[in-house]
Amino acid sequence: MALLQISEPGKSTDPHNRKLTIGIDLGTTNSLVASVISGEAKILEDNNYRLIPSRVLYEQGQVLVGNDIPNHALTVSSVKRLIGKKKDDIDADNIALELADSNEIFIQTSQGYKSPIQVSSDILKKLKKIASDYFGDEIYGAVITVPAYFNEGQRQATKEAAKLAEINVLRLINEPTAAAYAYGLDTKKEGVFVVYDLGGGTFDVSLLQFNEGVFEVIATNGNSSLGGDDFDQIIKNYIVNKYKFNSQSLEDQANLNLIAKDIKEKLSSQETFNETIRLNNQNYQIDISLGEIEELFIPLVDKTIQCVKNTLNDADLSTDEIDGIIMVGGSTRMPTIQNHIKKFFNQDLLNDLNPDEVVAIGAARQASVLSGQANDDTLLLDVTPLSLGIETMGDLVERIIPRNSTIPIAKAQEFTTYKDGQTMMKIHVVQGEREKVSENRSLGEFIVKDIPPMPAGAAKIKVTFQVDADSLLTVSAEEQTTGIKTSIEIKPSYGIEESEIRKILEDSFTNAEIDKKFRGLAEVIVDANQILELTEKAIQDDIQLLSDSEKSSIERCMNNLKSEITKKNPSKIKIAMDELNDVSMSFAQKRMDNSIHSSLTGKNINEINK
Repeated sequence: MALLQISEPGKSTDPHNRKLTIGIDLGTTNSLVASVISGEAKILEDNNYRLIPSRVLYEQGQVLVGNDIPNHALTVSSVKRLIGKKKDDIDADNIALELADSNEIFIQTSQGYKSPIQVSSDILKKLKKIASDYFGDEIYGAVITVPAYFNEGQRQATKEAAKLAEINVLRLINEPTAAAYAYGLDTKKEGVFVVYDLGGGTFDVSLLQFNEGVFEVIATNGNSSLGGDDFDQIIKNYIVNKYKFNSQSLEDQANLNLIAKDIKEKLSSQETFNETIRLNNQNYQIDISLGEIEELFIPLVDKTIQCVKNTLNDADLSTDEIDGIIMVGGSTRMPTIQNHIKKFFNQDLLNDLNPDEVVAIGAARQASVLSGQANDDTLLLDVTPLSLGIETMGDLVERIIPRNSTIPIAKAQEFTTYKDGQTMMKIHVVQGEREKVSENRSLGEFIVKDIPPMPAGAAKIKVTFQVDADSLLTVSAEEQTTGIKTSIEIKPSYGIEESEIRKILEDSFTNAEIDKKFRGLAEVIVDANQILELTEKAIQDDIQLLSDSEKSSIERCMNNLKSEITKKNPSKIKIAMDELNDVSMSFAQKRMDNSIHSSLTGKNINEINK
């Protein structure tokens, strides 16, 4: 009789063939680690704690993370706000930072200066240890979530932190996308959904389309400096003013932060908070009702709703076309938020999964799929938050990958030389929505060399933009005649804030008419200058074909065109171009006849027919 193979619950019956994978929600305030066990995603606990505070204590001889840290200890926290950034990107007034000449950020600790990447790696090490202790084995790989608005630099910095923690990153995915994955599998929904993700330190809103197993993010928006911590600060300021607390000690300030957070959490499930607290060696009776502080929250809630409106506008959708709203993040438990979002969409919310844990659950499920441990036909598709393109003549941007394009994606376009005999071409990669290069964000540039000398417009340069699943961009340029290929991998030197992205989008809407006029004028001027250059070169090469009167007429039209270019009136420039073309038409015909005659001279019929 065959023996049944029995394993401990949650453990593999074949430990030699399993690939242990985890999903990590690397949060600003709290982090979580989860794994798929016996087909179900489970949050892995740290001594009965499911939420791991994203804070690190550096002491002589040891590094403590999360719940291991004693209360009131001075820690490094909210490092997610700094990762992938430089000093020019932040307001460092209230942060103990060392800002080196290189523009890098370092945080002062008792073990010396630490970079945001190093601090994040210590948090990731802790999460990895929780998982490996649970399984009693090494972890094969992880899916790590990041805010939807993290740019390439911030994503790359997150991967570097994982590498320092010796974690094999299977993929980075957006937090709202992970949440959608969790809900999509559980509810088998199809339609258009909003993911409203209010975490401890960041806010993201994404618009997702679910159709036949495909999750596609069709628009995103958010605010990297808005989260539950900001609501805590409002409560803290309120109770300080109401009860006249005047202690400035670090211990009391830390206590006040904890008290404010406790008040917020309890008022999310009850109408009043009535407790005695000890502060500054005194006892205080705190009596606060939900109604007292709800009005104070409205400006912050309105900011999130404006982000939602922007996202809907981007996708050209109304609230009536939304099939559901997925709530993510512990702060979404607050009645003020739920009531305002319900009212805005005029429908109930999807919040049957724990909002603190849904991102980690989605990441764990995706990790299981990527490692081949789970069978799933669901496809996750993220989008590019801003358009990507290159600089062309006239300070104009030629977009290669438009904003909100699904990634991974690759697109190619052919370009040519502007001048005769041109042997090099600069590829300047930019990001943004404006028509003028200088109004966009420069990502990098490289030179295509050894282009065979040819007449202007004859050489063909194929430029390919490729964005991978982690939003990293590779740009390559290939000269079609020689096959010589040059490329660059864009890892922007520490990125772009969500507020910047919103400003870029707002500016593009505000200046749409100005940009349209700029492009129209710039394109006409480029064409006009090219006609002038070609005509001048033709006169130099074949002046013997012109009579004095013909030469005088052409030069008069050329001078008129130059004059109109300086006046910047597109319609008059076009008229001047037409006049030059008309007056030089007979000259062009003579040049063509002369070229044909030269090519046939000295050849017989058989040679010509070859």
